[in-house]
Amino acid sequence: MKVLCGTDIIEIERIKEAIENLEDKFLNRVFTKGEIEYCESKKIQKYQHYAGRFAAKEAIFKAISELLNNKYEINWKDIEVLNNKNSKPQANLNIKLQNIQNIDISISHCKQYATATAIILVK
Repeated sequence: MKVLCGTDIIEIERIKEAIENLEDKFLNRVFTKGEIEYCESKKIQKYQHYAGRFAAKEAIFKAISELLNNKYEINWKDIEVLNNKNSKPQANLNIKLQNIQNIDISISHCKQYATATAIILVK
């Protein structure tokens, strides 16, 4: 068993500017329909939630990078970060990678930053 780890931090303002300047082009390139629906439901705090999901995807990319032949094998929407029935964020991979047993993520945000950590168990 091998443990892979990735972490990321992002300024919420950078995500807000990307969404406001690029609108649907950015949203539809990076986030799934389910992620957009979830973040938009957060009204005034939606940018914190978008940034948290962005950081989670980056953390997962970093953790799984050694399993990829090249970084172009995966795109933003191949990772979907949604909350489970207990409101805990969980990641679903829409691509097959060898021997991944479990992905655990944690997301946190404050007024200026969002951060995420991904722990992945591989056989």
